[in-house]
Amino acid sequence: MRKKTSTPNRGFRVADQIQRDLTELIARELKDPRVGMVTIQAVEVTADYAHAKVFFSVLIGDPTECETALNQAAGFLRNGLFKKLMIHTVPTLHFQFDRTTERAADMNALIAKAVSSRAQDD
Repeated sequence: MRKKTSTPNRGFRVADQIQRDLTELIARELKDPRVGMVTIQAVEVTADYAHAKVFFSVLIGDPTECETALNQAAGFLRNGLFKKLMIHTVPTLHFQFDRTTERAADMNALIAKAVSSRAQDD
């Protein structure tokens, strides 16, 4: 018989809290010049809370340099999360650049081009 979890959707709530706390920590505590204007898009936490994938986007700066800097500062950020979160295991952070906004802008440009070419044909 499977053990029923006492709090449903706890993983999603923990991921949301990590996202909010990381946003604050990066903005206020992280002083690395390679990290520009970073937006945390999403956080995925494993079932055992051992690892968390953090997806981010950058408004200004080089995404690869920013990803390197964030992964180097992962221990510092994890320590900051440990002080804020009230959970037994704080996950190890793995930062990945999220290209969703770039892809959306490319799709919008393609759609606009198709609509304008269709309007010229009519």
